Amino acid sequence: MADPASTLPLPASLRAMRAALPALPCDSTGPVFREPWEAQAFALALALHERGAFTWTEWAAALSQVIREAQAGGDPDNGEHYYRFWLTALERLAAAKGLVDASALLNRRDAWDAAARRTPHGQPIELR
Repeated sequence: MADPASTLPLPASLRAMRAALPALPCDSTGPVFREPWEAQAFALALALHERGAFTWTEWAAALSQVIREAQAGGDPDNGEHYYRFWLTALERLAAAKGLVDASALLNRRDAWDAAARRTPHGQPIELR
């Protein structure tokens, strides 16, 4: 018997996203994520788009640019890093649109990196 969720139509915003981003990891019900942060990055991009911060065309161009840069740097393009590229594109687009200050974004990234390095494996990461 088919999963009832697999027969539900995708919302128009997700259909438009899938059309603009054919490499988006999806199954019959929508996007697929391996880690919680991937879902959070996806949700943030969707929320910003729905608020009019950028179009899917702008988003696809930003993501394509990040992927091209990764491929030029030797990324094997096997899909393993897709949401890392997604996050980089989101950061760049948000900074370009003035939604976040680029230096504040860099400071927060450095703070998370430092917190992760000082946190024992298996423990929650805490910013100080």
